[in-house]
Amino acid sequence: MYKFWTLLLLAMFTLALVPTDAEAQVFTQRKRYSSLGLTLGAGNYFGDIVPEPDFTSFRVKSTRPSVALNYTYRYAPRISFRTGLQWIRIMGDDILSASLNEAENAGRYKRNLSFRNDLKELSLGVVIDLFENSETYARRPDFVPFAFVGVAVFHHNPKTYYISGLREGLAAENDIPTGWYELQPLGTEGQYAKTGDYPDPYKRIQIAIPFGLGARYKLDRYWDLSLEITWRKTFTDYLDDSSAGFAWKSDILNGGGENPVAATILSDRSAETEFQTIQDPSGTPYHLVPSYGTPANQRRGNKSDDDWYITTGLTISYIIQPGFLRAKFRY
Repeated sequence: MYKFWTLLLLAMFTLALVPTDAEAQVFTQRKRYSSLGLTLGAGNYFGDIVPEPDFTSFRVKSTRPSVALNYTYRYAPRISFRTGLQWIRIMGDDILSASLNEAENAGRYKRNLSFRNDLKELSLGVVIDLFENSETYARRPDFVPFAFVGVAVFHHNPKTYYISGLREGLAAENDIPTGWYELQPLGTEGQYAKTGDYPDPYKRIQIAIPFGLGARYKLDRYWDLSLEITWRKTFTDYLDDSSAGFAWKSDILNGGGENPVAATILSDRSAETEFQTIQDPSGTPYHLVPSYGTPANQRRGNKSDDDWYITTGLTISYIIQPGFLRAKFRY
């Protein structure tokens, strides 16, 4: 699957860059134009907290909103350059990732991890139209399918919500208040521990490769409506704060980080009391013994694959009229 996407990216880059110079020579400045667009859409992600380790494994319950502003400049009959600023919310929850009759996903119930992440993305890319437009903006085709590829930088900050008092056997004075907790500063996989072989803290600013497909429809002389889906290949496995194995709680507690007590609690959510009422098909309850979240149990994540995030959006675009006439100064 990942080899396929790599080959697709290379093919799209080649398609985008090879004909640009030749087409630009016959595409006059008079025919070039720009547009401003507003996109409303939905965000999803693929990572460690999804129903199954499959690229198409999504749940509608995990879909969240996204919004974007973009600027597009048509440079050649098939080629446009686009830059955009986008906000995307993604989330994952082990409780929502499988139903009780899916025995193969029992481990996800036991793990009981969840997260929410608001991504702020700045992107630059190339849009390749399948239908050529060698005329002015007013005579552009009514319907155009297209593909696009680019590069993006984004900021992410995974959080989780905790309700105090649910954890069995945890004294009130050792609990933490109910609320949202930023996970990166905590080091839930031992990133700030002073002892042990744990990963380094991950960066909240990352690079991604966005690419996708879409279709654009001409509403009238100045307005276009388009639908597109965008995949982002990232280079981090921590969009969901889950990648490696569990860390010893004593190492987390005695290490650094912003709040070691919160880190020990949020590193392993398996012992919260709501799982005492959840049973698998054989009748075995899913509440777990305290030793579940230890380095001997590697269910917390799968560090062999990086995370992805995906958006599906509807864009309304307004065409900015090109400046056909320019003042001539005489000396």
